[in-house]
Amino acid sequence: MSINNWKISKDVKDLLNVRKAPLGVGGVTSIFTIMSALAQQNNAINLSQGFPDFHIDEQLAHLLGEAAHKGHNQYSPMPGLPALRQAIAGDIKKRYGVDVDADNEITVTPGATYAIYTAFTAILQQGDEVIVLEPAYDSYVPNIEMNGAKAVTIALQAPRFNPDWNKIKDAITSRTRAIIVNTPHNPTGAVWSKKDWDQLAEIIRDTNIIVLSDEVYEQIVFDGMKHYSVLQHPELRQRSFALYSFGKVYNNTGWKVGYTIAPPAYTQAVRRIHQFLVFSVNTPAQYALALNMANDTAPPVHTIMQKKRDHFLSLIKQTPFTIYEPARGSYFQLAGYSNISNLPDTEFAQWLTKEYGVATIPVSVLYKNKKDDRLIRFCFAKKEETLNEAANRLRRLKAIS
Repeated sequence: MSINNWKISKDVKDLLNVRKAPLGVGGVTSIFTIMSALAQQNNAINLSQGFPDFHIDEQLAHLLGEAAHKGHNQYSPMPGLPALRQAIAGDIKKRYGVDVDADNEITVTPGATYAIYTAFTAILQQGDEVIVLEPAYDSYVPNIEMNGAKAVTIALQAPRFNPDWNKIKDAITSRTRAIIVNTPHNPTGAVWSKKDWDQLAEIIRDTNIIVLSDEVYEQIVFDGMKHYSVLQHPELRQRSFALYSFGKVYNNTGWKVGYTIAPPAYTQAVRRIHQFLVFSVNTPAQYALALNMANDTAPPVHTIMQKKRDHFLSLIKQTPFTIYEPARGSYFQLAGYSNISNLPDTEFAQWLTKEYGVATIPVSVLYKNKKDDRLIRFCFAKKEETLNEAANRLRRLKAIS
């Protein structure tokens, strides 16, 4: 079908209202669910949802089976297995030079998205405000609104998607309870520097604002860059939740195991809620992760993912898409399509899925006001043959003459 005759369908029209009301009011479905379902319906290559399509490390897979076979199949302690929390503390010390109390500062969670929701629930009350830097992972705003608070959104500055510090400072009011930061950033691949954290510390120094630092892609940074964690900032660490995902480190997103690191008082607040939501996390997976961390033989995930990013960038050059800035971290690469179509990005993403068999994420749905810069997000955390086949399909696209 010609792109000029394309008509948006009702399911994608509904996306235009995704962020106008709290999730749970009206049963709105997330963009990731919608685009993955659309990919399946149209036998499309799914470069929308952020999950690898290749096998996890054999050692880790073996350890999971071994843990189940040896009988580690019942509830684990509520904060997480002591062995895993100790392994996390040792890993943080090794990589960041920071001492973390495994008993009082680390809580194992069923994924990082859960950890984010639980942290918000622990600190927010009716009428509070939270600063959100957009485009933003789609759970942030609904999590805030479900807790009776208001999301105050501020757009990052394209094409490098740096924070606008003047706008952030101007957004702070007496009701500002928190700010959520994501580095490396989904969907843009931007990475915060120490200077960024210093700027944030200066702005919130004389306030009671709490920082939620979503660092799930912490080990996926490229081109020799280093991830700087909020835990490394002595001033901010005392007022922050740092949130992590094993799924992004070990390419096992379906295990749904993450963790939060926070000062003891914050940790106690999270655990008071955690104990009544799930109480404990998958026990065999925790055993496997703890043992694997003690002797991890797999190549570093950033090495694996940089090869995939570089390969994807070489492929996308052969299409009419525009790359404004290579991703500096994460699983994702943004691409502009203004040379291909004038459609809004939600319509373009659906058209691309149905007509060319490649599913992506339209970036406008990651803004509360649906800001549309004609950008889509590709996930390159895929096998080489998957990326090659996607590129073969995308090469059929023609630039607007």
